[in-house]
Amino acid sequence: MRPPKLPGPALALLVLLLLPPPPGSAGGPAPFDPTWESLDAKFGVFIHWGVFSVPSFGSEWFWWYWQKEKIPAYVDFMKNNYPPDFTYEDFGPLFTAKFFDANQWADILQASGAKYVVLTSKHHEGFTLWGSEYSWNWNAVDEGPKRDIVKELAVAVRNRTDLRFGLYYSLFEWFHPLFLEDESSSFQKRQYPVSKMLPELYELVNKYQPEVLWADGDGGAPDTYWKSLDFLAWLYNESPVRDTVVTNDRWGAGSICKHGGYYTCSDRYNPGHLLPHKWENCMTIDKFSWGYRRNAGISDYLTIEELVKQLVQTVSCGGNLLMNIGPTRDGTISAIFEERLRQMGIWLKVNGEAIYETYAWRSQNDTVTPDVWYTSKPKDKLVYALFLKWPISGQLLLGQPKATLGATEVKLLGHGQPLHWTPLKQNGIKVDLPQLTIHQMPCQWGWALALTNVT
Repeated sequence: MRPPKLPGPALALLVLLLLPPPPGSAGGPAPFDPTWESLDAKFGVFIHWGVFSVPSFGSEWFWWYWQKEKIPAYVDFMKNNYPPDFTYEDFGPLFTAKFFDANQWADILQASGAKYVVLTSKHHEGFTLWGSEYSWNWNAVDEGPKRDIVKELAVAVRNRTDLRFGLYYSLFEWFHPLFLEDESSSFQKRQYPVSKMLPELYELVNKYQPEVLWADGDGGAPDTYWKSLDFLAWLYNESPVRDTVVTNDRWGAGSICKHGGYYTCSDRYNPGHLLPHKWENCMTIDKFSWGYRRNAGISDYLTIEELVKQLVQTVSCGGNLLMNIGPTRDGTISAIFEERLRQMGIWLKVNGEAIYETYAWRSQNDTVTPDVWYTSKPKDKLVYALFLKWPISGQLLLGQPKATLGATEVKLLGHGQPLHWTPLKQNGIKVDLPQLTIHQMPCQWGWALALTNVT
């Protein structure tokens, strides 16, 4: 069944809302600037944390799969490990966050090389990681941690890092009685957004002032049900973050990949070609879940080589990579997630010049050598060729750059000395890479050449 389409006037209004006014137009600052640096921050970290981190089995959709879809693996897990009368709400007090140290998290995030972080302030289960006035007794201040998780992380990130602080918020809740009643009326009733979702979103923005607001979970309801346009108009024109906030495209059924500050289109979206609109590849280190899974095996996690490839591909095609981790119910970032984050930071220390503040080039990948991807800095007359396999011959063939003898210079990032190159017969160049031992390599997992004065 196709999701309902946005009505014409709503489409037009949303497009106008998310575009800046013409230069010099009256009415104060632009409500949204698509060139703002956080929208183009290239690499961020997503954090999925909530009550689903307690069973930490299968997926963060645990409650839905167990109670609604009654998937045997989930039903059997509960039958074998918990009393017969155990409810999902009983997981709440077990979500202790006893080892949660926001400063430690912030330090790991800073070490990763990420430029923004997005925390799940509330997932589809409805449990809020702050003391929401609209989620009585089903929030982290009243239940479980007895702490304001959102505030603690916001303070730590802003005090200890250069990352932008963002919040994910699920519009709907699987089992909220008001949402279920509205759904049964084909969303003619609007009790849930009026009394729960909208007041909570206003509270969240006013209290914590996120610079990224990542909406999700439209529950099959159109933007008119959610009153998304009214909220976004306030967010961009009157809210305390009106000059800095960016948003995604998940504000109602039919809006995804069509309207928003940047497009997410689908989970793990990586088109492999240039898109005309800013986009984000939100993906997981754990191939099968956004939340922490106790039953994950080592092969379920992407390797650092695979993650570097995702980053390089995504940025070369004009996107941001939002890489997800799932902390444990105790509030620890497991060793494998921490290792992947720190490895990415080590790689970016050498190659960040070819990632941060770059633009898509005229070609996204090479036509002669596979696994070579391009980025550029037009103002500096620089093109970067990122290659993921070091050629056995010691020579890298690049079919795309058009070089000029005497003007074009080629350097390996982290090495610094100009490299010898020769033109290929048809198009492109052959670069003689430096002969380095494994200990002399500037980095592992992928390398970048800086090409000056190529077209």
